[in-house]
Amino acid sequence: MKDRDDKEDFPLREEVASFTVGLTRYLDREGNATGQLPSFALQADELQAMYRSMVLTRSFDAHAVALQRTGRLGTYASSLGQEAVSTGLAMAMGQDDILVPSFREHGAQLLRGVAMEELFLYWGGDERGSDFRDQPLDFPVSVTVGGHAPHATGLAMALQIRGCNNAVVCVIGDGATSKGDVYEAMNFAGVRAAPVVFVINNNEWAISTPRNSQSAATTLAQKAIAAGIPGEQVDGNDVIAVRDRVGAALDSARAGEGPAVIEALTYRLADHTTADDASRYRDDAETSSRWEFEPVLRLRRYMENAGHWNSDQEQALLADCEERVGRAAAAYLDSAPQAPETMFDYLYASLPADLLAQRARVAARGEAAADD
Repeated sequence: MKDRDDKEDFPLREEVASFTVGLTRYLDREGNATGQLPSFALQADELQAMYRSMVLTRSFDAHAVALQRTGRLGTYASSLGQEAVSTGLAMAMGQDDILVPSFREHGAQLLRGVAMEELFLYWGGDERGSDFRDQPLDFPVSVTVGGHAPHATGLAMALQIRGCNNAVVCVIGDGATSKGDVYEAMNFAGVRAAPVVFVINNNEWAISTPRNSQSAATTLAQKAIAAGIPGEQVDGNDVIAVRDRVGAALDSARAGEGPAVIEALTYRLADHTTADDASRYRDDAETSSRWEFEPVLRLRRYMENAGHWNSDQEQALLADCEERVGRAAAAYLDSAPQAPETMFDYLYASLPADLLAQRARVAARGEAAADD
């Protein structure tokens, strides 16, 4: 009989799977190139288009917060510090691709044809803000955390069944990756090789819960591995990196190579929403230190050093953004409110009898109030 310590008596331990998660960055926090840039980033007009989008998004954001603080807009979710994620992914998308957003993708929506007035209407509680006049493909804002991910996978499968040559981009937050909806959507997308790219907008805070309390995983991108799909990270404050990697994932998805997960590392410089006070759970010094990583200044520094931007262009852009957003805000404020009974009109294609009766009662009360 052989000694129990003899290894030949026991099966060998074999490695059956392994994975790596890469991080892509083209610009460091000072705006210096870290290596060879993708071809689109060598063109001044492309850089300027991305920069203009981020500045416009930030201007819209500031106006929306101001409207909310003065009682003229509902609770609003700021995208301050996260403009490169929405701009980069939107610039990577094709016209026929479909965006399934969360609730901080203002920049992407504006780039893809949603009117600023429509976004103001949405955040003002008006359902007309979800009926995009010039963007018939994209889904409306989803406030439900992670609940839109299965919709994105189902939509991608529908495109696949129809033989379409377009893809879906679904944006979720870091907190949403802890939801079963998200994993189930990724898992089924992997099984079906559905043409969908999940972009995790990791701003390090799920309301008051920090990233390190969300998951013990080293990265959120690696959650894709369990679904059998590739996962990677990008510097979410580098708009060039976001556009490049989302673009590559979309190319693969359209070619029938299946879904992907891209975790964009950024930071939420504002409160979770205007109903939140982040100072109750987050050190102000931490937030202050993150300003040096923010995406708008990073790209501007690169363009200035490359001779693609100057102070005159900057002042003209700021004035143009102020004028455009101000005009949209004025149009929103001038919009006549919908009648109370219209709250029933967006629930069903045909209202059930009990809701029809309720609608009639609400309408009657509105007419009576108007006659007084």
